[in-house]
Amino acid sequence: MTRIKSAAVVAAMLGLVACNTVSGAGKDMSSAGHAVTKAAKPVH
Repeated sequence: MTRIKSAAVVAAMLGLVACNTVSGAGKDMSSAGHAVTKAAKPVH
């Protein structure tokens, strides 16, 4: 679980650095969230 959180933080930081506008930041954060959701394993 810590790896997923770490990956999300890194993705968020890269997303914020890569975008130039507030709208772009929102899109970058959204795509990072979707990537983390896809990579996450379900917990039973």
